[in-house]
Amino acid sequence: MTDDSPRVAVIGSGAWGTTLALLVARVEPVTLICHSAETAARLRTERRNERRLPGIELPPRLHPTANPADLGGAELVIVAVPSQHLRGTIAGLAGSIPPGADILSVVKGLEGGTLLRMSEVIADAAGLDPRRVAALSGPNLATEIARGLPASAVVAAADPDLADRVVARLSRREFRLYTNVDVLGVELCGALKNVIAIAAGAADALGFGDNGKAGLLTRGLAEMTRLGMAAGANPLTFAGLAGMGDLIATAGSHLSRNHLLGEELAKGRSWAEIEATLPGTAEGAYTVRAALELAERYGVEMPIAREVSRALFEGKSVQRCLVDLLARESKDELADYGRWRARLDRETTTGA
Repeated sequence: MTDDSPRVAVIGSGAWGTTLALLVARVEPVTLICHSAETAARLRTERRNERRLPGIELPPRLHPTANPADLGGAELVIVAVPSQHLRGTIAGLAGSIPPGADILSVVKGLEGGTLLRMSEVIADAAGLDPRRVAALSGPNLATEIARGLPASAVVAAADPDLADRVVARLSRREFRLYTNVDVLGVELCGALKNVIAIAAGAADALGFGDNGKAGLLTRGLAEMTRLGMAAGANPLTFAGLAGMGDLIATAGSHLSRNHLLGEELAKGRSWAEIEATLPGTAEGAYTVRAALELAERYGVEMPIAREVSRALFEGKSVQRCLVDLLARESKDELADYGRWRARLDRETTTGA
């Protein structure tokens, strides 16, 4: 390996993968692993990814390729593959991932059937120790970061040294990174906020107003936190960058594909019609069923996620979904937090 050989590799040439590769390439060489040789050749020739990141030039130190062997010298492998393709992609590349490389998942979702988080899918598909896989999440709209606008994110890892290494490699003045040991909470935040963002897009399209949307997002954050607490996550994670921060960005921006999906559903279009026309993946649509299965496992109520699922897969009108949410019976806003506090007290007393 020469001194200018890439030591960072990004798997996935969508908007987010390309953005992170671009971010790295401004400082050091980076390999961008594309899903096909045709895509890699086009990016090398045009030095742009117009389909996913229009108008952004790719730096000379960004090297697009479809050859798995080009992962060989990587010290850090960043995985940025859509959730529904993650297991197959990683299984196919597992033999090429260097044994000593750090792995960073930037994928947001839950796997259907297994209900595994994305770092767990990567570890399982590649036969890796889960402690080798960190997760990055936060309010990270790819187009803004590619343009050099300021953003923040959190890097979660069970091994604090791994998180520190990722931060040292990726943190920039315009891309501020924090650390967190709550991998479970950070990944649940990243998956669940996309579901709430679909509802927010629908509310915007129907003209619910700022008060109505604020209420929707607040109760959406509450049900995200409720599931996180039941699963064993730290509720404070949901008030941080991966939770509230990402929810604000994804549910409020027209750059968000999940928000766009909600807008299109509100126009009366079906998910089958919308899916093929979206400029990328709306992860919330692929996550909502798994989220509801997870909620059922833990005995947690997620009314907003339930209505999003009905709008997507059962043909229920968005208008009816939102009306039914408004008609729900009032409850104690902090009831679930008291239950979590009681559980913590029991665990502290018993030493569990």
